[in-house]
Amino acid sequence: MGHVHKTKILKFVLCIPIVLCIINFTPPCVRYLIGFIPMEKCPLDSGKKLNLDYSVDANLDLWSRTDVQTCTSWKAPVIWEGMFEPKLYDEMHTKERSSVALTVFAVGRYLDAYLRTFLNSSERHFMVGLPVTYYVFTDLPKKVPDIKLAPQRSLKVIKVDRYSRWQDISMMRMKTISDVIESDIRHHCTHVFCFDVDQVFTGRFGSEALGESVALLHAYYYHLPKSLYTYDNNPKSKAYMEAGDLYYHAAVFGGSWKSVKALTEDCYQSIMEDKQNNVEARWHDESHLNKYLWLHKPSRVLSPEYCWDTSIGYRSDIQVTRLLWAAKHYETLRT
Repeated sequence: MGHVHKTKILKFVLCIPIVLCIINFTPPCVRYLIGFIPMEKCPLDSGKKLNLDYSVDANLDLWSRTDVQTCTSWKAPVIWEGMFEPKLYDEMHTKERSSVALTVFAVGRYLDAYLRTFLNSSERHFMVGLPVTYYVFTDLPKKVPDIKLAPQRSLKVIKVDRYSRWQDISMMRMKTISDVIESDIRHHCTHVFCFDVDQVFTGRFGSEALGESVALLHAYYYHLPKSLYTYDNNPKSKAYMEAGDLYYHAAVFGGSWKSVKALTEDCYQSIMEDKQNNVEARWHDESHLNKYLWLHKPSRVLSPEYCWDTSIGYRSDIQVTRLLWAAKHYETLRT
């Protein structure tokens, strides 16, 4: 029996108890079993056969991690600990004069709850050694904390409106990011990374993550079979998908400024068309992001190391954590 056939059988067998757990509402059981579902494996024998963002990507060791998926079907790398040499990427991006804009929204109570910790941890771990400009979008500019920044790093505060629904804040950030890329970022930075504020950097989130179009594997979905991905299932929505490749998390996405501008513009247009038709996508901007990245494949995919939730529990394939979900307090922050 071939390896592919055996893998399909194993996935089917493991999915049976997972579905039973879902039916019986036992999340710990689900999380434990999901970790045993094997991921697809990279069919390439060398990093040289990838569709390269940069020449240094040819040095990626795709088979240093036989336990996980290290490339996609369209030959984009999936970045995991052990695959790359940090020094090679840092030297290359320094030589190329790469610079990064980091966008983050801290609206309402989210500012007091998360922003200071997010920024301080970013200073310790995000793109250390490269020029970084923080773009903080908030309805409370005077409350943005004073953070000690390293050389070549700066912070800009941009006032935004506060919407009554958190879903609208989440979705409308796409237009705001697109607008500031056009008016400011494209004149100063080569790359853009967009983050949710309720996260904490805990390890290197470095230049190996930079690429033309960068997406993040969702920590809760990367072991699941595609049949369990929660794409938007409403044919009336612009985010509607019958099937897809991977499931991406909207808490982190990035790329060149041109790529991120194209993504945010497209998602905003889709969101507004849905609004005109009185439709709201299943997971709001994340649903639209997944649809866009299905149609426009990312050139680089980050493993869940780059945005992990410790409540999932132990996973042998998560050897390091680079960014963690902060404790959520939705009952107080979203009211």
